[in-house]
Amino acid sequence: MFSGIIEQMAQVVKIEQEQTNKHFTLRNPYPEGMGIDQSIAHNGVCLTVVRNEGDTYTVTAMQETLRLTNLDDLQVGDYVNLERAMSVEKLLDGHIVQGHVDQVATCIEARETEGSWYYRFEYDSTPEMIRRGYFTVDKGSVSINGVSLTVCEPDVQNGKGYVSVCIIPYTHENTNFKFIEVGTKVNLE
Repeated sequence: MFSGIIEQMAQVVKIEQEQTNKHFTLRNPYPEGMGIDQSIAHNGVCLTVVRNEGDTYTVTAMQETLRLTNLDDLQVGDYVNLERAMSVEKLLDGHIVQGHVDQVATCIEARETEGSWYYRFEYDSTPEMIRRGYFTVDKGSVSINGVSLTVCEPDVQNGKGYVSVCIIPYTHENTNFKFIEVGTKVNLE
């Protein structure tokens, strides 16, 4: 379980394909290191550390994870948002995030708004998905690339769902939101 409060960003330094899996090697931003088997949210996706080598670590994403998330689009040099699993002693500053991404959304608007940032995203939505609880509500919580945010302006039209969020400057500068532009794919939970 995670809180959606991003601790660090890590840069992808190597990607290896092994059958239908992808191994992502990232620069480790944690001075104390990471343990093998540790669960870390990468853009909101819970992945297990499988290897540590010097100042890098490696996680593996299987085919289903790659299909449902934006991880398959990652390139060497890209930055991902990181959050280590919550501990009992940790403050719950965001909302409970499982690390099980529901689907990918596409940014359709990104703009600065007098000191803050406004983003609007579009995702697939069907009556069946809505019946099963896959929708956003005004002032509800959403995790976008692992960042806990408050929903504004949710809507559903013609098989598409829409959600907007407003980002304060701190969040913009300290997460990979600073790289999100129109057309960027993000993970939704």
